[in-house]
Amino acid sequence: MKDDLRYNPSDCFETFAFPENWETNPTLETIGKEYYEYRAALMVRNNQGLTDTYNRFHDPDERHPDILQLRSLHAQMDRAVLDAYGWTDISTDCTFLLDYEDEEDDENTSKRQKKKPWRYRWPEEIHDEVLARLLELNQKRAEAEILGGKAAEKSKAKGNTKNAGKTRKATETNLTIPGFPSASV
Repeated sequence: MKDDLRYNPSDCFETFAFPENWETNPTLETIGKEYYEYRAALMVRNNQGLTDTYNRFHDPDERHPDILQLRSLHAQMDRAVLDAYGWTDISTDCTFLLDYEDEEDDENTSKRQKKKPWRYRWPEEIHDEVLARLLELNQKRAEAEILGGKAAEKSKAKGNTKNAGKTRKATETNLTIPGFPSASV
């Protein structure tokens, strides 16, 4: 077996600490749809794919009104998600930051400059705060799940020995199928 990283929905998506009722939250649905539709129309209008569109989104020199609007919608989407968690104290202000620093290669110096890896994103302190809160929420939900499971196991261990026969008998029903002998289920 290889040691490559892999994505397992059961390990990643199913255990992610989404906000309560996120699937039925009309605010999240509205802003998500607005962002998606605007971005799709922008891509068609400019005959660009996701990569080119997001390269422009992250470019600090890009000032086209369409990209400024996409950034604004992104901030609105961030705000809606943070609000859904109840984290109204966290700012959604993004800034242009270098994703990583290019190391200078003394042996291979060329006159052509590399494009810097800019990202339009939250500052590190906001990023770290959101991650810390998600981890804390995930931990609390895992603990509650464990406690809930233990409570259910205790009630089964205590109560089911006396009532097991009664419960089974009370739920038995007779099925009659023409041409077959009757059976209890």
